[in-house]
Amino acid sequence: MKINFQGAEIHYSIAGEGEATVMLHGFLESSEIWEEFLPEFSRYGKIITVDLPGHGRSGCLDEIHSMDLMAEVVLEVMKTTGVKKANFIGHSMGGYVGLAFLEKHPGMLQDFMLLNSTPQADSEEKKEIRDRSVELVKRNKPAYVTMAINNLLSPKNTGKFSEEIEILKERALKFPTRGITAALEGMKIRTNKTEVLKSFSGNKILVAGRQDPLVNIKELKQLAEESGCGFISFSGGHLSYIENKVQFIKLCISSKK
Repeated sequence: MKINFQGAEIHYSIAGEGEATVMLHGFLESSEIWEEFLPEFSRYGKIITVDLPGHGRSGCLDEIHSMDLMAEVVLEVMKTTGVKKANFIGHSMGGYVGLAFLEKHPGMLQDFMLLNSTPQADSEEKKEIRDRSVELVKRNKPAYVTMAINNLLSPKNTGKFSEEIEILKERALKFPTRGITAALEGMKIRTNKTEVLKSFSGNKILVAGRQDPLVNIKELKQLAEESGCGFISFSGGHLSYIENKVQFIKLCISSKK
């Protein structure tokens, strides 16, 4: 399924009926990461997945895809599908988009899971890394995609999930260079959403990998406490939906039974 948003095609999917859950993928990912979960999850409600701008089959909107802009894309998908309130599960960048959505449309969220994500803004060091990444993508997209995705797993899981990593890389290499750089620019300028998360009265949980190379688990645990969020940590890195597939499924459906 698709909609037109500001002249670009945005692709999304729907599975199941009942209470809606919006699942948002991370950077260099697409809605395809959720496909294997849909048969199980859709038994408990309606599942909406979205290819965020410049990722998957969705087109690019601008030179910068801010988290606010991506959140408006999600809003348009929800309006199109007639969903007025939903649970959100956001992996990494998808969590940033979910937080931007929460800030603008708090009454439309019911439960919120941040998966391998954080409400914090980029540090100055991280912003510099984003800038270097943009230049590398423009010079050599394959090299950047390979390096970035290879670095997502914990060291012990690198060999164990090599097939899954190759699939992620194969998909990401098809994304337009402009889509990748626009997302990097958008993540760089996002603001701290800790207070937004703190003020949200719905059920909220932060899920972290104990060996995540991108998110500091100690800081995230402290943020969870400050924000009144539940906190769960899994062994592994930044791809808990791959590295801890069974536990992730159980966690997602536990509140739906």
